[in-house]
Amino acid sequence: MKDNQALTRVGVIAAGIAAASALHYLTSPSLILWHELFQRLYYLPIIYAAIFFGWRGGLIASAASALCYIPHILSWHHYNPEYAMNQWAEIIVFFLVGTVTGILADRGRKQRLELEATSRQLAEVNRELQDSFEQIKRADRLSAVGQLSAGLAHEIRNPLASIDGAANLIESPQTSQAVRSNSLAIIHKEIQRLNRLLTNLLDFARPRKPEFHTVEPGRLIDAIITLAGHSAQQKGITLRKEGPSPAPPFECDAEQMKQVLLNLTINAVQAMTGPGEVVLSAHALDSSVVISVRDEGPGVDQENMDKIFNPFFTTKEAGTGLGLSVVHQIVTQHGGVVKTERNPGGGMSFSVVVPLRQRRDR
Repeated sequence: MKDNQALTRVGVIAAGIAAASALHYLTSPSLILWHELFQRLYYLPIIYAAIFFGWRGGLIASAASALCYIPHILSWHHYNPEYAMNQWAEIIVFFLVGTVTGILADRGRKQRLELEATSRQLAEVNRELQDSFEQIKRADRLSAVGQLSAGLAHEIRNPLASIDGAANLIESPQTSQAVRSNSLAIIHKEIQRLNRLLTNLLDFARPRKPEFHTVEPGRLIDAIITLAGHSAQQKGITLRKEGPSPAPPFECDAEQMKQVLLNLTINAVQAMTGPGEVVLSAHALDSSVVISVRDEGPGVDQENMDKIFNPFFTTKEAGTGLGLSVVHQIVTQHGGVVKTERNPGGGMSFSVVVPLRQRRDR
């Protein structure tokens, strides 16, 4: 196909030179203006040859044009010697134009080939990076599945062991009524623990799509204080609402956002080992609302800060390690982020940052 293209281009060049020469020889010598116009036509095949065949093609086309044009120049020595001398200079220009255009075309072609080679190399590197990225993602997914399975097995095994032990005590004829009652309480407690685990696992694995409505942050905080207030009081902990100015209403799924704030509040209460205060607050930040839960507990160790949102990661003996994972997932569905920081005076602050207005295509 390339050979056919080359032959076609050679034919176009030859036809251009032949047409310019024919116009010269078929036009009366008295029409000098026309002859000056026709001589410019030689530049078209010369430049064409230089562009597609380089400086060598430009030189060959210039030589062919000169050979065709010289007889015309010689014939003009009888009519107009001065005009004929100028045409010799025009032939020199033929070669200059063909050579310079060809050199520039060769340089541009070389640069284009280098760019194409670089582009192919970059495309190959990009493909390799994409393949590596996909392998890393697959490895991450497999690692996550492994951690999830190990965590789930661990969380299920402990309650089952407790239930099995309690059941054996109940079956034993030597067991007193008090021990049996205590064993039944253990069974009920561990069943509830398993139920909470499965509920949290389902919330994490199959999150419900949010239904957005306009909600006032202050009312959400009031609801959380009501829901978690009793269990906090049992530990001597006070839940307090703080807000120097009312935060603006924002769009969210109210039930899911209550779940987020309730999980954070319960975590804060459970993290504190003695009496104290858990402070809930809300304020506006640019086009977002920030709802914070601040506790006075021991805080999270620095080496665990990057792990606290991982499924089944927990530092509590009775924790499932899914609460903060569900929090992170729900907030992400709302187009927001969860920020964590250690308080200067001790304890942790968890801040939920959510846009005031939700994108409807989310």
